[in-house]
Amino acid sequence: MLAQETSQLLKKHQIRLDRRKGQNYLTNDHILAKIIENAQLNDSDVVLEIGAGIGTLTLPLAEKSSKVVAFEQDKRIVRVLRERLHELGISNVEVMEGDATKMEFPYFNKVVSNLPYQISSPITFKLLNYNFDYAILMYQLEFAQRMVAQPGESNYSRLSVMMNLCTHTELLFNVPKNAFLPPPRISSAVIKLTPKKNPQADKFFANTCRALFQHKKKKSGKALLQSFHEISDLNLDRTTIRDLILKLDPELTEERVFKLNEKEILTISRELKELMEGYDEKNG
Repeated sequence: MLAQETSQLLKKHQIRLDRRKGQNYLTNDHILAKIIENAQLNDSDVVLEIGAGIGTLTLPLAEKSSKVVAFEQDKRIVRVLRERLHELGISNVEVMEGDATKMEFPYFNKVVSNLPYQISSPITFKLLNYNFDYAILMYQLEFAQRMVAQPGESNYSRLSVMMNLCTHTELLFNVPKNAFLPPPRISSAVIKLTPKKNPQADKFFANTCRALFQHKKKKSGKALLQSFHEISDLNLDRTTIRDLILKLDPELTEERVFKLNEKEILTISRELKELMEGYDEKNG
């Protein structure tokens, strides 16, 4: 039913979907129902949806919540979405036209989205700056697996560290390619992401993570030395940087980056930040 409805709407409005823009519309009724079920919505929820498209998720979200804030960038698709909402008499959806990575989000307490794949990373990190109950989000399977990866695993990454430190992240279920129109080249997965109450990541921590994971198979001390420019824009010579790193916990600086857990990386970040502040005071 959903597949037929989607095809008819696109044909009616003469819209050809663009894979490059992440326009892969969910057409599987069973998967849609599972997403809505996992969202556990009630009539007091304000739901944020990013990449609303023609309203596949938007309509059932509006039915079960107080309000939906729906972001969509494609002007043609926005017109279709607004027309559908008007025809169905749905008045509790606020359609936000524009790039969700560059716009402020109004109040929301839950997020439910089939994210455009090319903005998965910036949107995920942006969401960490907001307070909300939890998010039910669809990603590329590979990206979702990196989100839940643990130290020592091959797909453990900077993303994994940030998720482990700032959220409780659970991979709920996989989604096959044929659940979409047009079918993407890769499989997908739905993630439940719940922010932790006291996130400890600041910009310095994020920069330290970025520096470390540019050389994930090297010892962390060497990785920091080679990518210190990611952490500080101070014009420090290599000897000074090495001296700072030598003052860090040697058990941590001798460990391979991909084996460090989020708390160990947090320790490195905090120690290095203190050393940098001391250096600034001494040489400022």
